Amino acid sequence: MSKLPPLTWARFFSGVVAVTMGCALNYFGDRLLGVKIELFRGILDFNSLWVIDMLVLPFFVGILVAVIFGLGGKWLCYFPPLIVKLVSYLDSVYLSGIPEDASLIPFGMWALFVTVVMTAAAFGGVMGEIMVKRTYGRSPRAFLYKQSSDSRESDI
Repeated sequence: MSKLPPLTWARFFSGVVAVTMGCALNYFGDRLLGVKIELFRGILDFNSLWVIDMLVLPFFVGILVAVIFGLGGKWLCYFPPLIVKLVSYLDSVYLSGIPEDASLIPFGMWALFVTVVMTAAAFGGVMGEIMVKRTYGRSPRAFLYKQSSDSRESDI
């Protein structure tokens, strides 16, 4: 195993912390709202709490992950919703079981819902990076690169 520079280990650690905190926020938000997207009890399941759980909560999870990780957090923000929803699905199928008044939605529909949740988290991740960077788009070249006095004179 090759030794990685300390900066890489710090970046890896901040990524693990960001994903863990995103999973925690998503999990406790799901429990607080009382929504399990893999269970279907009828058309009345699709209420305002369900919409908040599908769109608003993952958006804030994406912001949290991007703010903790920094630039590049928009790529990590996909994982917390996927992990939490997958664990919740496996819990419903294998551990806690499906309640009598509910049925398990088809796997394809569940995958579509998870894709929507991950997309909402991606929007939050982009917003979090904008908050970290304090601008949108590329930074001007003068902010990123220091020019020597010789190169400034040759540009004139």
